[in-house]
Amino acid sequence: MSNNKPPMNYRKTRAEINTAALKHNLRWVRAASGSASILGVVKADGYGHGIKPVCDALEHEVDAFAVGFTDEALALRAACPASKHSVLILEGCQTAEELKLCVDKNFSTVVHCLQQLELLEQASLKQPLDIWLKIDTGMHRLGIATDQADLFVKRLEASSNVASVTLMSHLANADTGLPLNHFQRQQYEAIKRTYPEHRRSLHNSAALLNPQLRGEPESKDWVRSGLLMYGVNPSELTEIQKELIPVMSLKAPIIAIHDLKKGDSVGYGSQWTAAADTRIATVAIGYADGYPRQCMNGTPTFVNGQRASLVGRVSMDMITIDITHIDDVAMGDDVELWGENIDVREVARCADTISWHLLTGTSVRVPRVVKG
Repeated sequence: MSNNKPPMNYRKTRAEINTAALKHNLRWVRAASGSASILGVVKADGYGHGIKPVCDALEHEVDAFAVGFTDEALALRAACPASKHSVLILEGCQTAEELKLCVDKNFSTVVHCLQQLELLEQASLKQPLDIWLKIDTGMHRLGIATDQADLFVKRLEASSNVASVTLMSHLANADTGLPLNHFQRQQYEAIKRTYPEHRRSLHNSAALLNPQLRGEPESKDWVRSGLLMYGVNPSELTEIQKELIPVMSLKAPIIAIHDLKKGDSVGYGSQWTAAADTRIATVAIGYADGYPRQCMNGTPTFVNGQRASLVGRVSMDMITIDITHIDDVAMGDDVELWGENIDVREVARCADTISWHLLTGTSVRVPRVVKG
């Protein structure tokens, strides 16, 4: 007789995934996107939240999904076989075999260079594909030059392997107010005027919040929804965090409590020394779980309704926090590392990184516990 129970998680460290929050945030994105269609960006295992809970929750909230590369698209189909949405491969296909998979699995794909265009033209496909042509308006990472757009559009339109062409570009500084935003927007507007019959995509999450880029997307636009729908504000220009609900709450239990004397040090390298008698708690999370090793002393955590500061160096499996000021802390109490009480952006600043890095870097050894 088989046992279908999920494996026991004896270590209570986990990432709680709030799918109701995901839907709440997506509704905010949709309201901000006017009549545009929404492309739910779920690359990197749903930004570290888990591809299955994310896609299951968003199936009726978005108009299509996007992933980084073909392997991620296949993983999405395996995790969510009932999904009816097309899946866009943002890096495009590198082989003829991948193009055939696009036909079989209802994937669409980006073309961003001549080699991909030629591969598509020469492929033997059972039916044509929806193609997104990436045009470089100033980021200089992927995409064809703007003066090549006409050649590529004509060749794509002439190919029997192409069902439709969507024109897209990517902003280098959507989260900030740098002048390049104006230039990229001007390039994009010129593309819209030249090819009014085609659908297009420029706005990502941060662009929806940028005054330089604001202007309600139109019905032919696709908005690429990433960090916003996971409940984190990607913009340095517009503060809307209170309108969002963080989808991931990273939590870990206290596994030890110690009383230190003034002058005692904690952890590897004796990086922190108690300036007075101090009570510390050891928490079952470390850099192998995705909690950044570079987090500085003072990085906030949350326990029993109060903030508690990181003290000492982050190790592979554990951190230590100062709980001197918090009453009734006990073994097994949960500590939130980021989530509804601790803004992941604040932790990212303390680690000299970005919130995208923390969410996607949450280790596979941390179970995702879905809460709806």
